[in-house]
Amino acid sequence: MHTSQQGLLGHSPLRLVAYCFVIIVTACIGVLLASRFESLQKIPPQVGLAGIIFFVTYIAILSERIHRTTAAICGAVGIGIAGHWLGFYSQSEAVAAIDWHTIGLLFAMMVIVVMLQKTGFFEYLAIVTAKRTMGDPWRLTLLLGTVATIGSLMINNVTIVVVMAPVTVAICEILGINPIPILLSEALLSDVGGVATLVGDPPNMIIGSVTGLSFNSFIIHLGPPVLLSWIVCLFVLKFVLRKELSQKPKNIEGLLKMNESETITDMASLKKVLIALGIVILLFFFQGTLGLFPSSIAMFGVAIALIWVQPNPDDILKEVHWSVLLFFIALFVCVGGIEKAGILEIVGSKISVYAHTNPLLTCALLFWVAAISSAIVDNIPFTIAMVPVIQHLETEGVAVMPLWWALAMGVGFGGNGTPIGSTANIVTISVSEKTKYPITMRTWLKAGTTTMVACCMVGLAFELVFFGFYQ
Repeated sequence: MHTSQQGLLGHSPLRLVAYCFVIIVTACIGVLLASRFESLQKIPPQVGLAGIIFFVTYIAILSERIHRTTAAICGAVGIGIAGHWLGFYSQSEAVAAIDWHTIGLLFAMMVIVVMLQKTGFFEYLAIVTAKRTMGDPWRLTLLLGTVATIGSLMINNVTIVVVMAPVTVAICEILGINPIPILLSEALLSDVGGVATLVGDPPNMIIGSVTGLSFNSFIIHLGPPVLLSWIVCLFVLKFVLRKELSQKPKNIEGLLKMNESETITDMASLKKVLIALGIVILLFFFQGTLGLFPSSIAMFGVAIALIWVQPNPDDILKEVHWSVLLFFIALFVCVGGIEKAGILEIVGSKISVYAHTNPLLTCALLFWVAAISSAIVDNIPFTIAMVPVIQHLETEGVAVMPLWWALAMGVGFGGNGTPIGSTANIVTISVSEKTKYPITMRTWLKAGTTTMVACCMVGLAFELVFFGFYQ
């Protein structure tokens, strides 16, 4: 049956049930709105219109029917037109809503990573690590997962997975073993490890930019719970993937014959870029003393690397993930619109009632809401939406510092819950689909959801026990 002729009868029974459910829910909402029409008339027009545009944008991002960058740009344009029409959101306010420090930090780290990637450095690390394991699946999982975690502390988890996943598949094909448990572990462990630093996870970059929290603050406050969660994550993975990790390699000789030195295509450039990256990481530790933004430090490192290596800028810039940067920019504009419309102030005022009377409960609720929401939709949009809410709570006199740490851990750990919870997860799935061992939703949920719950319990317990330290 052709698509153009396919009606409801052509769909699966599950989809028919979904259609019926949507119709019933829509009817119920219509009845409810009709009964509450008088109260709805009291809602300011800008609140209703901005809320609808933002909700539709969020659903479009979640549905993945269109690219998330396209959905975000359409939402930003829509809320910009609505703001100009109703007079609550000007063009200059839309530009001011963009957090250019976050964009600059992301861009700079992307450029450094591209320059490293072109030297073959990441492939070299993966092969050396694999040789150390002698082909044992668990040791391979442990060491490659550790490499992914350490890399996520200094760069970001998305980039680490983008580079390591194809190399991991190649190594597993040589050994004749299933790459799924190793790919899963790399993604999950890099997500967990990235929570510990300012540059390890995109949500942390956003939080650090708006709060002014330093690189050291992230390590001091998030390092201990992340380390505990990472250890727990390892035990969980070994248990839930015990069957997959029990297989024996078929071709250890093939792995040992791989010459890791051949992966390095430009040793001179590699040394120069590593020195530039080392300078950036060193300056991050002295960020507060120097009075510099993380984005300024990262751009300084990029300038050193570009001047020293002198690559063709066109070759470097075409590898930058521009769609990710545009996605961030558009989301900042969207959130700025609903903030100016007064929606986030309404939400914040409702939460502040509980935050004043029971800060521990508020912290726990935010943690789990962030975790569950980040499992359903990418953690970046949720983080950007929650930032002005927490900022409003601060104007109400609420001690918000524990909430920032709860948000960082919640969105970071919660992203492991589903394949769409973080960008690193999506990359891992797409790589696996090119092999004969694609990662299914069932496989991911078995490892990812269990890991998410375990890490969230450890992280939240740590914060509540040491609540005074997080204040």
